[in-house]
Amino acid sequence: MKDKYIRANKRMILLLMLLSVLIGGLLYVQSFTIQEVNVTGNEAVSEDMIREAVLAEAPLNNTLLLYIKCKFKPIEDIPFVEKVDIDFLSKNGVDVTVYEKAMAGCVEYMNGYVFFDKDGMILDASSQMIEGVPCIRGLSFDSWEVGKKLPISDKSKFNSILTITQLIEKYDLDISGIKFTASGEIVLTHDNIDIELGGGEDLPIQMMNLGQILDGLGDMSGTLYMKDFTADDGTASFSKKK
Repeated sequence: MKDKYIRANKRMILLLMLLSVLIGGLLYVQSFTIQEVNVTGNEAVSEDMIREAVLAEAPLNNTLLLYIKCKFKPIEDIPFVEKVDIDFLSKNGVDVTVYEKAMAGCVEYMNGYVFFDKDGMILDASSQMIEGVPCIRGLSFDSWEVGKKLPISDKSKFNSILTITQLIEKYDLDISGIKFTASGEIVLTHDNIDIELGGGEDLPIQMMNLGQILDGLGDMSGTLYMKDFTADDGTASFSKKK
């Protein structure tokens, strides 16, 4: 009888010890409440959008559980974001490093904008323009799909778009707009200067020299004519806005 009593007490003590460890562990885990989210690497996407996406994925608003979850299932489906890396800052904070998709340009579509990469693949869409991304006007299409090429039937125009956006990046040109006129000619926009390039036959030589020409024009407003700026003849003229 006495041995049975002793065994029962030992089981009770062991159970209490296990409960104490469990409760202590739960309390410790609960102390990892997210109070700080530091965001770096973002340009096109706001810090608030990144924070909201991260917190939405955090089980019980817990830094430890968030870290573990993201190791097995990274956060996805944030517009314009390729991936995010989550690292511990402290028990109550995380560092979020954002890797955005490389946007080459965008096309006006209905009341918004469709963004694409250097190969013409559609990345995403937004109702807002993104600063520093050239916007193309004068195109029209009925539908589009993320992960597919821009639905432009005119292959020559499509190739011109890719060439222009790639050369803008290559020569670090400050171009805010790209327009195709009704006659198929290309007009770029830099601040208050319209740049007429013609049909696009000499884009490489035109774009290679454009930066230096724009530097020489400074803050002037008007139209820069480069239709005749070819590999054989580097002639450009400027008409100042009155």
